Amino acid sequence: MNLMISMAAFALAASISPGPVNVVALSSGAQFGLIASLRHVLGATVGFVVLLMFTGFGLHEVLQRYPMLTEIIRWAGVAFLLYLAWKLSMDDGRLDVAKPTREPSFLYGAAMQWLNPKAWLAAVAGMGAFVADGEARLIGLFALIYFVVCYLSVGCWAYAGAFLGPYLRSPRRIRVFNRSMAALLAGCAVSLFYV
Repeated sequence: MNLMISMAAFALAASISPGPVNVVALSSGAQFGLIASLRHVLGATVGFVVLLMFTGFGLHEVLQRYPMLTEIIRWAGVAFLLYLAWKLSMDDGRLDVAKPTREPSFLYGAAMQWLNPKAWLAAVAGMGAFVADGEARLIGLFALIYFVVCYLSVGCWAYAGAFLGPYLRSPRRIRVFNRSMAALLAGCAVSLFYV
């Protein structure tokens, strides 16, 4: 039982802390509402759990043998976050009902996790701490616990955004919010240089 509590605590600390996936969930919740944002939340959760399981079943050994892959993932993640920040900062804040808007999708959420160095670090650290011997039963247990905790954590960020949504009904407020989210994403990208 202590192992399960430790796994859940680790999952909560890694999942609820600010990061690019959570910033996008917050922004999506504010812009599209909670229900529409749950696809992103589910995608991010499934994407991370798949990454976690791959790591548990040996991907971390590949990364240790070929450290250049880790650098490629880091630079791809930085480029992706900067692209997202740029897109958010360029938004004019007008709610144009004729212009189709794209909500973050399941695939978008899953892909974000695979390009998110924070997710890679959490997967490698978590598996190293709790399932270093690669026992399939423990990998499955950790993945199940992580799924529940990650879904609820990212969902909280989407809910917080949905809560803020009614206060963001003017183009000026939306621009300020989007540029704040862009700055947070850019800050996440810059922080990856120090990981």
